[in-house]
Amino acid sequence: MTTEIKVPVLPESVADATVATWHVSVGDTVSRDQNLVDIETDKVVLEVVAPEDGVIVAISEEEGATVLGEQVIAQIGAAGAAPAQSNEQPAAPAAAPASEGKEVDIKVPVLPESVADATIATWHVQPGEAVSRDQNLVDIETDKVVLEVVAPEDGVMGEQLHAEGDTVLGEQVIGKLSAGGAPAAPAASDAAPAASDENADVLTPSVRRLIAEKGLDASQIKGTGKGGRITKEDVDAFLKAPAAKPAAAPAKAAAAPAAPVGDRTQKRVPMTRLRKTIANRLLEAKNSTAMLTTFNEVNMKPIMDLRKQYKDVFEERHGIRLGFMSFYVKAVTEALKRFPEVNASIDGDDIVYHNYFDISIAVSTPRGLVTPVLRDCDKLSVAEIEKGIRELALKGRDGKLTVDDMTGGNFTITNGGVFGSLLSTPIINLPQSSILGMHKIQERPMAVNGKVEILPMMYLALSYDHRQIDGKESVGFLVTIKELLEDPTRLLLDV
Repeated sequence: MTTEIKVPVLPESVADATVATWHVSVGDTVSRDQNLVDIETDKVVLEVVAPEDGVIVAISEEEGATVLGEQVIAQIGAAGAAPAQSNEQPAAPAAAPASEGKEVDIKVPVLPESVADATIATWHVQPGEAVSRDQNLVDIETDKVVLEVVAPEDGVMGEQLHAEGDTVLGEQVIGKLSAGGAPAAPAASDAAPAASDENADVLTPSVRRLIAEKGLDASQIKGTGKGGRITKEDVDAFLKAPAAKPAAAPAKAAAAPAAPVGDRTQKRVPMTRLRKTIANRLLEAKNSTAMLTTFNEVNMKPIMDLRKQYKDVFEERHGIRLGFMSFYVKAVTEALKRFPEVNASIDGDDIVYHNYFDISIAVSTPRGLVTPVLRDCDKLSVAEIEKGIRELALKGRDGKLTVDDMTGGNFTITNGGVFGSLLSTPIINLPQSSILGMHKIQERPMAVNGKVEILPMMYLALSYDHRQIDGKESVGFLVTIKELLEDPTRLLLDV
């Protein structure tokens, strides 16, 4: 008697799916709840697990096949019933446990309500490695933030149930930890050569991405996985064996002596989850809003003189440097008070006006551009704004931004000037209705009272949704910011 393995029920908005990766082959013995195959839709990757212990007796849909919801893709028979089992050597006895300590589940953290699933970004430890309490084991990446999963206690890293690149759910078990254990010696079977290299080119997504990131040639890596498949451990071993790579170089040169000198290589790396989210949101903003950009310029000399005069005493008093961003935030907050249409957003057929001032600050991080939120800016002093911006920037750099840090925001400030940008047209950060771009401060000749003066000037760019904000409001908003920055005393006097 056999049990059918079916594609899960697909959501109403999903017509079909693709068989992404089989983790087992015909003849393999499997246990209940073991992941058999990954099914990929245009939205998520679904895991299909074994409903019971048994043996894979048939796989009817190979990797890359298009399948429908509840379609039969494999069959499981009772243990020992598969014909293929008799042609294989007896399975090696299971290795003795690494220690007598208890086994602890490593789980994905609880995800926020607005986050459906996450991706395993990076494993920082390998099976058999000793770990200490609170050591970061793995980074879990959502659409908004990167979460760290730390060791709950001292022990030895056990099995990793999900590889880098896998899609996981909140509180899903992704690995095992042997609490208080000692690193286990490698099993004797690990050193045995692979039975066949015919499947060496069949790579899991995580291995494929690792090979691409390292710029390696998969054909040069010996696979020790089932059927000769290349595992992540095989790639790591190849990278740690530099002596093997120079030996291959002469053979390659001899085979093609006429090859031109120089590198004309390319590297293909899958986008991270965060990068894909950024791309989709920017494209959505371009396609779903009537976006228009208006420009102005501001003389930064008054602020630069004020900063030069008070920066030392400011830093001594408040323990933080006085930058330009606090002036920008103060000016934007005051302008939002005067033009409530800009401090609003579209929700269906309604315009939602906000009576608070939460400003998103664009921060460049190693993983991409993010926009954490500085809240209640109307209640913050210049020093508090500088401290808040610095804290968000450091958390972004270290991957410590939380979902709360990223949620909300009525208006965004992006400062491309720190990278040398002279002028740009920033894209609206949905669901907000406008964004202010600041740029490089550059000396230019300007006419002042009939005379030419060299002044430090900066271009301002306000992109806004013309469905909600008219030209009168957008220009008035930008001119207000210009006037406040050119006469910073007005910020203090609220005039």
